[in-house]
Amino acid sequence: MIRKFGNTLSIQQDELHELVLQTLGHDGRSLKKVLILPPDHTRLNSMAGPITTMVYEKLTAEGAHVDILPTLGTHNPMTEAQLRMMFGDLIPLDAFKIHDWRNEVVQKGLIDGELLSELSGGKVDYTVGVEVNKILFNDYDLILSIGQVVPHEVVGMANYTKNVVVGAGGSDIINKSHFLGAVAGIENILGQTDTPVRRLFNHAVETYLSELPITYILTVMEQDYDSGEMHMRGFYAREDVAVFEEACKLARAVNITLLDREPKKVVVYLDPHEFQSTWLGNKAVYRTRMAIADDGELIVLAPALKEFGEDPTIDKMIRKFGYYGTPATLKAVDTDEELRNNLGAAAHLIHGSSEGRFKITYCPGENMTLDEVRSVGFEAVPYEKMADRYNPKTLKDGFNTLPDGEEIFYISNPALGLWAYRNKFKENKIGSIMEHE
Repeated sequence: MIRKFGNTLSIQQDELHELVLQTLGHDGRSLKKVLILPPDHTRLNSMAGPITTMVYEKLTAEGAHVDILPTLGTHNPMTEAQLRMMFGDLIPLDAFKIHDWRNEVVQKGLIDGELLSELSGGKVDYTVGVEVNKILFNDYDLILSIGQVVPHEVVGMANYTKNVVVGAGGSDIINKSHFLGAVAGIENILGQTDTPVRRLFNHAVETYLSELPITYILTVMEQDYDSGEMHMRGFYAREDVAVFEEACKLARAVNITLLDREPKKVVVYLDPHEFQSTWLGNKAVYRTRMAIADDGELIVLAPALKEFGEDPTIDKMIRKFGYYGTPATLKAVDTDEELRNNLGAAAHLIHGSSEGRFKITYCPGENMTLDEVRSVGFEAVPYEKMADRYNPKTLKDGFNTLPDGEEIFYISNPALGLWAYRNKFKENKIGSIMEHE
């Protein structure tokens, strides 16, 4: 395993370049045809963009053919501007391929319902088709999966096998894995290394995709809240689960903020470059829900909000059923065939609700009306009005006291971590999740 981490020091650009070169040359493979699987611009802070560029430049200079498939999952295809923002100007646009999660996948196997029943404590027992993009089977010498390990609402800690079977995966495993995570309980999963969904993903890759020559590059990033700068705290490269488990240890240390008291009001800012939908923007809900006090309020400053789902079908499902909590969503799954066929959307509706425990107020800019926001179950206030009081340019991450004495807890980017009241967050045993009720 190639790894680099420290308690206080960050990995600098020249060190990163050397680590990437070591990864490419550590087993002596002759690389003539390579596929890179980086995340899209919604994981801009992962450093996957610069790493992808380093790999591309190195390998093409040596005569290799390199394709790049951003692991969109269900997200919109990246625009040219987004590609350039993340990967720079040196890679030709025709090197980037578009992942179509509904149509450009191949099924490599079926995971039977017995395993799903075991993982969910008997709550679901459906089979899961292991579907991934067809391009992965184009006889590559190396498939390089790149991404950031950070707390995640569906799988516990992001990346590793998730980048393959969800980021480059098909609708069946995306939908059903997300619903598995929802029925297992988001609070049982957030920030955990070993979860039912992680076991599903690892089983899928180990059982049905073991022929693929996948090497994982995983980063651990930390934001300096005083300067706003991102620092790479860890770089891990290897072919098996050990690389993920090592990265999780560091990510849990630097990306989870445990609070000694529960804030009554949390304000989260959604960067316009990353967050233009509630499908992504609801990280504001997921990553703070274990911190907010009962009867508190989450204010989501969303200046670029323009849609709910990044897929037309999912957007339709969100508009139709809204974020009204687990009982309402499960009832809709029972009665609506289209929602049953889009269980990922159903899981998202569950995750995006506070279950009535605290109020969620979205503050959109000019691209979405207040009535649209209210129609899916959120409160709504214009962005400009709310940002005038809670100004993201002057607030600091953490607790702030306003001139009139109001105390808030501010988060400048919910994608960078997890915030929880210390007494609500603990190491969960996966066995307890899987016990039958």
